[in-house]
Amino acid sequence: MPTVPRMKYGRGKKGLMILAVLIVSGVVYYLIVNRNSKAMTGKQKVMKAIYPMITGVTRLFGKNNDVFVNTDQKIPLYKLYDLQVKLNTGDQRNLQDFAGRKLLIVNTASDCGYTRQYEELQQLQERFGDKLQVIGFPANDFSEQEKGTDAEIMQFCKVNYGITFPLSTKTVVVKSADQNPVFRWLTDKSLNGWNDKAPGWNFCKFLIDEKGTLTHYFEPSVSPLGNDMIRAIEE
Repeated sequence: MPTVPRMKYGRGKKGLMILAVLIVSGVVYYLIVNRNSKAMTGKQKVMKAIYPMITGVTRLFGKNNDVFVNTDQKIPLYKLYDLQVKLNTGDQRNLQDFAGRKLLIVNTASDCGYTRQYEELQQLQERFGDKLQVIGFPANDFSEQEKGTDAEIMQFCKVNYGITFPLSTKTVVVKSADQNPVFRWLTDKSLNGWNDKAPGWNFCKFLIDEKGTLTHYFEPSVSPLGNDMIRAIEE
């Protein structure tokens, strides 16, 4: 019967111990992150847990992490404030109502690796109060990651992330004949003055200043609580 070299066996045992510790740590982290998660699917809980890993990897490889700025201070050719948002409460809201404060418009989804940004967006709303208004636009444009009804989406956001900022009815944010008029304005430089970039994934963020000028476009991996966002809001 062949003998197992003592040194090789010792290294194998140490490796198994490290693996066991990593697995246990991962399970504990998953349970802590999801301790207040209610009415979430297993997939949604996993996505919530791995969000820091997703943003870390995308930052490492420079993907979905760009910030585009209206450096020439281009003035919009058409007013955003002329548009309305149909909220998932059934109400119509004039964007003119938000004149005098900054607007952060975000396309959102419930089954995305970035869905945990709902939590950060709520913290951002609370931090800046009346100086900023966040508005979420749920969309099923990317890998069908928002299949729920308006009522289901609102319930999911309130129960799991405690959001208080308004959400639109489920809509279309990519360039198409069905594109939401607000996102048509945000992604057409003949309307907003400078930006043609449309969302390439969920949780792209568009910042509009107090006078209705589009100032920044943030890709999904840019955290709502990151330095780039905070500086832009405080300008």
